[in-house]
Amino acid sequence: MTPVEMSIWVVGLLVGLALLFDFMNGFHDAANSIATVVSTGVLKPQHAVAMAAFFNFVAIMIFQLKVAATVGKGTIDPTVVDHFVIFGALVGAVVWNIVTWWGGIPSSSSHALIGGLVGAGMAKAGPSALVSSGVIKTVVFIFVSPFLGFILGALLTLLFSWLCFRMSPAHVDRWFRRFQLISASMYSLGHGGNDAQKTIGIIWLLLLTGGYVTAGDASPPMWVIVSCYVAIGLGTLFGGWRIVKTMGQKITKLKPFGGFCAETGGAMTLFLAGALGIPVSTTHTITGAIVGVGSARRMSSVRWGLAGSIVWAWVLTIPASGLMAAGAWWIGTKIL
Repeated sequence: MTPVEMSIWVVGLLVGLALLFDFMNGFHDAANSIATVVSTGVLKPQHAVAMAAFFNFVAIMIFQLKVAATVGKGTIDPTVVDHFVIFGALVGAVVWNIVTWWGGIPSSSSHALIGGLVGAGMAKAGPSALVSSGVIKTVVFIFVSPFLGFILGALLTLLFSWLCFRMSPAHVDRWFRRFQLISASMYSLGHGGNDAQKTIGIIWLLLLTGGYVTAGDASPPMWVIVSCYVAIGLGTLFGGWRIVKTMGQKITKLKPFGGFCAETGGAMTLFLAGALGIPVSTTHTITGAIVGVGSARRMSSVRWGLAGSIVWAWVLTIPASGLMAAGAWWIGTKIL
C-alpha cells in the first residue's frame, strides 16, 4: 500500500469514527431534547424522538458554522494536529460517552470531545498545543450555560405563574401541553445547531491537516455538514433512554408548564451560544433550566443531592476524557 492510499484509508477511518461520535452524541443527548416533553406526558417517546431528530437536522438551514470554527481552529493549535491526535480525541470522547450512558449519567458529549482534543494534543506536544482563549471560553461556559439556563428557567416560571394566576390548573395544563410542543422543538433546534457543529469542526480540522482542504476555505465541504447533521439526527432517533428518567423526573417533578419553561430557557441559552460560536453543553444547559424551574416553585422540590452528583460528572468530564484520549493517542501511534 502506498503512502497516499494509507493516508486516504486513515482519513476515511477517522471520518467514520467522527460520525460514530456524532451519532452517539445524538443518542446520548436525546434525553436533553425529549426528557421533559416525554416525562410530562405531552408526547409518546417514539413521537418525541422523531420530532427531536427532525429539528436536529433542520438546524442545518438556520445556524452559521461559528461553533464548528471554534472547535476546529480554536481549541488546540492546528499545526500540532495529525491523525493520531484526532484518533485519540475521538476515542476518548466515545469511550466516556459509553461509560456515562451506561451509568445513566447526563454528562456532556461536547466537553468529552473538547477534553479529548485537549488530552490528545497535550500528549503529543504538551501545554503549548492548547489555544488558551478557546479552552478558557469553553471551560467558563461549563458554569455559565447551566447558570444562564437556571436563571432563565426560574424567571420564565415566575413570569408565566403571574400571567396564569387567575386561570384554572386544568386550563393552564391544556394550553401548556400545546406550548411545550413549540419549546421542545426549539430546544431540539438549538441542540442540533450547537452539537452537530462540534463534529463538523473535528472533520474540518482533519481535512485541513491532511491537505484535503485549505486554510483559506470559509467553510468545510457540504458533504461534511450534511453527514454530521444526519448522524446526530439518527442518533437522536434511536434515543438514550437510560438518561431520560434522570433528566425528566428525578431532578424535580415536571408538568407541562414547568417543561415549557425549562425548554424555553434552555433553548434561549443555546441560541445565544450558537450566535457567539461557543461550544456549550446542551446537557448542562437543560439541567440548569430544570433546576431553575424547580427552585422557582420551592427549593425543596429539587433533589439537590442528585443535582450535586451530576455537577461532579460535569467537572470530571474534560479531565477524564482527556486522560482516555491521551492513552488512545499513544495506542494510535502504534497501530495507525
